[in-house]
Amino acid sequence: MQLLIRPIKTDDDLKSALDRIAVLMGNVQPGSPEGDELDVLLTLAEDYERRHWPMYPPSPVEALKFHMDQHQLKQADLVQYIGSQSRVSEILAGRRRLTLKMIRNLSRGLGIPVDCLL
Repeated sequence: MQLLIRPIKTDDDLKSALDRIAVLMGNVQPGSPEGDELDVLLTLAEDYERRHWPMYPPSPVEALKFHMDQHQLKQADLVQYIGSQSRVSEILAGRRRLTLKMIRNLSRGLGIPVDCLL
């Protein structure tokens, strides 16, 4: 039996493809006809999602807040990297931008990649 794989043009097409992917996932052998079908469907679904729902990188403040959340850090924990409690508050509220010195300190001290903070 040969299956007809169609382009994904609508959200309904995507839902159908994702339903089929869920059925195939974990139940097929690589290189089998069903494995090939899974590969093609995954590629089509990724392409559709990338074109219709692009993912933008987070802002430096969003990246910093995410890191704080993941490591259960409080604003007070950032003082040593940023300078003062009021400065930390201004940064997190978006009223002030991170300086290069702050970015270096946060990257070295907390392991946040520099490109996430620029």
